[in-house]
Amino acid sequence: MKITEQYEKCWKFFCESKWHIVASLAIFALTFLIGFIYPMFYREEIFKFITELMLSLEGLGTLELVWFIFLNNLQASFFAIIFGVFIGIFPLVMGITNGYLLGFVSREAVGVGGIFVLWRLVPHGIFELPAVIFSIGIGLKLGLDLFGNDKKKTLKHNFVEGLRFFVFVVLPLLLIAGIIEGILVGLIG
Repeated sequence: MKITEQYEKCWKFFCESKWHIVASLAIFALTFLIGFIYPMFYREEIFKFITELMLSLEGLGTLELVWFIFLNNLQASFFAIIFGVFIGIFPLVMGITNGYLLGFVSREAVGVGGIFVLWRLVPHGIFELPAVIFSIGIGLKLGLDLFGNDKKKTLKHNFVEGLRFFVFVVLPLLLIAGIIEGILVGLIG
């Protein structure tokens, strides 16, 4: 099958999934705002998580950072889709958790470096966030469509097309985001 045909199928599936993707964006945005405006939930756990993450990144070269970031995001996005079969609970939790965490960290960064520190997120965020939101939306579709008619056929279609979308859309977005983020983190130190 030609690459153009693969992307045509991805576009068709994207259109079929648009309301699930919109829902995942809404969940992510709402919890981001909660994390940014009310960063009071799980403060100690988040700081502990960030400290452990920073320690695990210590001493890594740029290529190792790129690989670490890429694999971490790839795994999270893949699981958001695959585990969506459990009535969409995992992608829902992932959207809530990631939205809140990003809002919380953004608030803390603004407190330390001012509002313009958020511009550092833009270069990789324009690739990473859509990939994650698409994955959450597809995971929601996979789980929620199980409540319709012809569950077996729907599950097979959504699973196959979701994996196609993951390979041809999500994976390249995450690779670009990982390269940009790894290089920026490597340059900043």
